[in-house]
Amino acid sequence: MQCSWKAVLLLALASIAIQYTAIRTFTSKSFHSCPIPSPVNCSLSQDTDAVDRLCDESPTFSYNLSRKTHVLILATTRSGSSFVGQLFNQHFDVFYLFEPLYHVQYTLIPKLTQSKSTTDRRVMLGASRDLLRSLYDCDLYFLENYIKPQPVNHTTDRLFRRGASKALCSPPVCESLAAVDLHLEEGDCVKKCGTLNLTLATESCREHGHVAIKTVRVPEISDLRALVEDPRLNLKVIQLVRDPRGILASRSETFRDTYRLWRIWDGTGRKPYNLDVTQLTTVCEDFWNSVSTGLNRPLWLKGKYMLVRYEDLARNPMKKTEEIYDFLGIPMDSNVERWIQNNTRGDRSSSKHKYGTVRNSAATAEKWRFRLSYEIVAFTQHACEQVLAQLGYKTAGSEEELKNLSISLVEERDFLPFS
Repeated sequence: MQCSWKAVLLLALASIAIQYTAIRTFTSKSFHSCPIPSPVNCSLSQDTDAVDRLCDESPTFSYNLSRKTHVLILATTRSGSSFVGQLFNQHFDVFYLFEPLYHVQYTLIPKLTQSKSTTDRRVMLGASRDLLRSLYDCDLYFLENYIKPQPVNHTTDRLFRRGASKALCSPPVCESLAAVDLHLEEGDCVKKCGTLNLTLATESCREHGHVAIKTVRVPEISDLRALVEDPRLNLKVIQLVRDPRGILASRSETFRDTYRLWRIWDGTGRKPYNLDVTQLTTVCEDFWNSVSTGLNRPLWLKGKYMLVRYEDLARNPMKKTEEIYDFLGIPMDSNVERWIQNNTRGDRSSSKHKYGTVRNSAATAEKWRFRLSYEIVAFTQHACEQVLAQLGYKTAGSEEELKNLSISLVEERDFLPFS
């Protein structure tokens, strides 16, 4: 009986040791090999059949155990979003995608920019949320539903602005690059890398610690509530805003045909009777609604939302970028610091490309004061009065006041993240 008791004790100790080893192995291997965004989504993030079966049979993991951070830059066109995107694109451990929702818009609603339909907006937002959730899971195959023509064997040459993503222009996605190609221009990436293999892109996404996506195709933060509250994601939203007067000036210069009537008004001093003022007022309405939601600090946004003014970032890019990374809980690396130093002190010739990011950032933020006539500035100030006050943008009472200020009309304001 004594021998039997010892045998049972030894077996019990051995069993505990085996279970401990199994738990350690599971936590170190399974979570490591399935980092996006949690082990519940195994079909997108496991490498072996055994672990696939394990995950399929264990649906109780409904939260992001890996704590991979998912970042969404919520912006509008010509608000500095390409610049902000580069602050993540340059980070060695961030997988960055530039405007993937472009494909949703131009597949489902090619003329969305002219459409005022509530139905169109609902369709666009529903599809966009589904795509974003899949991309944060590193399921880039989901994009194939919206890329035209349909990719063949998971390869395509039609991904919008593929060259704007460093991860898509680097090994293992692009194996043809030499050491001298580490800092490719956007156009050179496409030429040297050829077609995009979405399987390799998916693998690269999985290998990165975090995923960041930029979009100008989601109007308001409330449109993202389902994603923010999704326990499988660790989604944090950076809402980027800019002075509407600066946005209007930049759009008029960049999209010359679309904003032709604004240019006529600016050049002649006569406001066209058929001017589409919604090109301005929609921006201000979306800002007002979205920022109001963020600043009201609802519980579902706690720790998930940060408001950033482009002007603050342009004036002190290093300090503001450090604040952004601190909010996200991601260490800021030397690649980002180096990029900021090299890309915020450009001369006049360095900012000729309309989508470029090499420029004198502080001067760029103020150029609108010299591009727009005072009549258009006054009209914009009246149309966007609420949001200008909400965001701390001062108004100019005369043309002389507008032109003679050496500092842009911005109040110092600290929008602390909701934590």
